[in-house]
Amino acid sequence: MKKVLKLALVGAISIFAAAAIGCCGDDHSGAAPKKVDTTKPVIVGVNPGPHAQIMENVKKIAEKKGLKIEIKEFSDFVTPNSALAAGEIWANSYQHEPFLKATLKKEPKFKLVKAFNTALFPINIYSKKLKPGDKIPDGAKIGIPNDPTNGGRSLLVLAAQGLIKVKNPKDITTTVKDITDNPHNFQIIELEAAAIPRMLDDLTCAAINTTYALNAGLNPAKDPIVRETNDSQYVNIVAVQEDTLKDPRLKTFQEAYQSKENAEWMKKTFPGSLYVGWDENKK
Repeated sequence: MKKVLKLALVGAISIFAAAAIGCCGDDHSGAAPKKVDTTKPVIVGVNPGPHAQIMENVKKIAEKKGLKIEIKEFSDFVTPNSALAAGEIWANSYQHEPFLKATLKKEPKFKLVKAFNTALFPINIYSKKLKPGDKIPDGAKIGIPNDPTNGGRSLLVLAAQGLIKVKNPKDITTTVKDITDNPHNFQIIELEAAAIPRMLDDLTCAAINTTYALNAGLNPAKDPIVRETNDSQYVNIVAVQEDTLKDPRLKTFQEAYQSKENAEWMKKTFPGSLYVGWDENKK
């Protein structure tokens, strides 16, 4: 009887140990990784305006390819990356790569990466007091975004026109402290990017992102007094979590976004307001 109990106890311990290894140890069973449900809709975060409009068109193209997209709008530049990192959305399309890199430097726990290029939306200089072709007067109050990437970008636009000089005209981390020569005594005023269009009356001119310019009724094709050129480093991107790079739906999404159909729609819908951000000859 004692022998039987002993054998039973050994057996029970062996089963428990095996179960523990199966739950907590390395899985050497060769089980396939969890498959992605390619029929499930993906949620893409955007800013209102051009990004949202383009995504509506991409949604139609993607649906023909079997991919369903849900669009979620965010009114600021910070929340879309937080939502992406938290898994609340599948991807976002609103920022350029320097902005993403700056975000990751500030939030290293965010495991986000660039998936592909979308479009270049120039950050131009606008004014209610000056007309295109007018010279910016000495002592002008010039508003620029107060976030590091778009603020630096604005300063590089001014430097490219010879209006100011900075330490390195190619350095995307440029700040007002890097201005080495300000011959016209411009007053550089750092402001919340979304608020700048509403403050144009109080400024001589200001650097405004295309998205906010369009929302404010400004025409990026006609109204700027200073323009950013199409060789800018600030091409917009789609960002995703690192693991999403393995998601087969991402390839379909990219094909829809970078399709000839979408490129032509973008150029027709926003003439003079954007540049296609990928090499169309490769499509």
